[in-house]
Amino acid sequence: MRESTIMKIHYGTALAAVALVAVHILMRMTMNFADSLEYETVLANYKFIPYAIMLELILVLLSIHGFNGLRVILLELKQGRVYEKAVSYGCLAAMFGLIAYGSRTIIMTNMGMV
Repeated sequence: MRESTIMKIHYGTALAAVALVAVHILMRMTMNFADSLEYETVLANYKFIPYAIMLELILVLLSIHGFNGLRVILLELKQGRVYEKAVSYGCLAAMFGLIAYGSRTIIMTNMGMV
């Protein structure tokens, strides 16, 4: 993929993440902060499908944005075809791993495993 396309994705994920995180914070402000961290409240949030989808989107957007930023930083430190491929594939693998682990929480909660 061309670097200009990757940077457009980077900027798009940043804008979308800011919007969704703002909605997330506004929803958390509807109740006392300490109450919003109680176990039952967190489980209820994960079981409320529209909110769980929003949390999943935040996870995906921030993972893509964050690991692409890390990839860019690492590529600025050193050049070389093998190094660049290793960094790119390493960041992709870490991104998918983080998304899978985060998604596991929402899936397990909705299946009643928690």
